[in-house]
Order: sequence, then structure tokens, then C-alpha cells
Amino acid sequence: MASRMYESTRTISAMSSGSSTAGVLTSIGYGDRPWEEFVSKLRRHSVKYLVDVRTKPRSRQPEFNAETLRPLLAKAGIGYVFMGDSLGGKPDDPACYVDGKVDYARCEQLPSFQSGLERLQAAIAGGHRVALMCSELDPERCHRSKLIGQALAKQGVQLTHIDRDGECVSQNVVIGRITGGQGALFGQSFTSIGRYETQPSREMT
Repeated sequence: MASRMYESTRTISAMSSGSSTAGVLTSIGYGDRPWEEFVSKLRRHSVKYLVDVRTKPRSRQPEFNAETLRPLLAKAGIGYVFMGDSLGGKPDDPACYVDGKVDYARCEQLPSFQSGLERLQAAIAGGHRVALMCSELDPERCHRSKLIGQALAKQGVQLTHIDRDGECVSQNVVIGRITGGQGALFGQSFTSIGRYETQPSREMT
């Protein structure tokens, strides 16, 4: 456990250092993608670090469990960083739940979430190509866009999303899918699609 924590800290430190050239921040969901297809999309977009933003890094697909995912990514030359404890879509704070749904505006106010955003911004400033990963295949159904993307946009950071077909789409386009083109990018608050108890035991998104 100690060595695993050291490895994660070392990877985050590597993300925070680098050139002064602005990096790239995108997101991807694995859904029902086969592993070979998933990693090929990361390679296509020259991703160097995969940031896992699942609250619990477990999956019914064994290759996407954290313990298996880390060495598989390493073979592909991609670093793995777990940040679901700060950027996960289902935090353990009961105040973030309203009628069983996760209120993303409340999540955004958590100090841990703000700390996670700062780490992402440091990675971008360091010139790194980073992808946020969650289980939901479609970005418009995931907190990658409705929480993280919105929070970054308020700070002038544009998150793009690798769609189910492997193409990059902008945060604006994804929000337009959610709102039917009627909602403003700023000031729009979203909630999770489903209702959950705090820290549900099934696979997290």
C-alpha cells in the first residue's frame, strides 16, 4: 500500500512539472469498449497521463480495475493517477446529495474538489497531455462534463471529450447536447442522472 501511494504521488509530481508549453486536457469513458480499442484511442490523442475520476476505481470489466489498469497503461507508455477521491462524481459528503441525486454545484464547493482542479491546471501548465477517465461512455451523461468540465470552464480552461466514436468534441458541444442548445455554459447547474445513497457500493461514475 505504501509503495502504491508513493507511486501515485510520484506520478502526480511528474504531471505538475515539465515545460511551460500549455498541455492538453481531455476526457474519455470506457463503457463497453474492449481494452485494445480504449488504449488505441488514448494513443491516437497522444495521451501521456490517465487520471481516473471514478469515486471507486472498480469495474465489472477486470482490465479497468485500478490494480490491473495501472500496469496495462504502463505497458502502453501511459501514466496512471487516481483522483476519484477529489474529483469523483459521488463524494461521501451527504450535503452533496439532494433527493438522492448528486448536486454538482455543491460538489464544486468542496475543498478537496478545488484542490483536484488545481492539480489538473498544474498538469496543463506543465505541458502534459492528460485524459480524465470514468466509466460512462457518453460525456453528456457523466460528471466529467457536468461537474469537472463546467468548473474548469469557469476558470477559463476548456476540457474536450473523446466521444464514443473516438472523435474530440468541445465542452460547449457536450453541454449543448444536455440542454438542447438552450442552456448557457456559465451559471448552468446539473445533477446526476440517477438517484443514489451516499457512497453506493456498485460501480461508480
